[in-house]
Amino acid sequence: MSKDCLFCRIVAKEIPAKIVHEDEQAIAFDDINPQAPTHILVVPRRHIPSLNELAAKDAGLIGHLHLVAAQLARQRGIAESGYRVVLNTGRGAGQSVFHLHLHLLGGRGMRWPPG
Repeated sequence: MSKDCLFCRIVAKEIPAKIVHEDEQAIAFDDINPQAPTHILVVPRRHIPSLNELAAKDAGLIGHLHLVAAQLARQRGIAESGYRVVLNTGRGAGQSVFHLHLHLLGGRGMRWPPG
């Protein structure tokens, strides 16, 4: 855990969040600045600054985060209509909290290319 990391503090329940999923590896909560009707952040409990710091041993974790996102999409009723899972890496890509996280976005039409 990083004491100055917002998401580590949410994982530790030091900062309130609307948590929608918790398990041994991950926690998911509604984004406080939603960009779609469904906008959930899926976060590993372990502090990992970005995708750049993952190692081969983390393949199961990154897969698990995606499975959680798919499960939440089904629960929120957006699996059939479609949803987007976004993982920003670095400031230039829009990462603003340096704790690896997936954005689950759905409930509206998405355009391509994003950003």
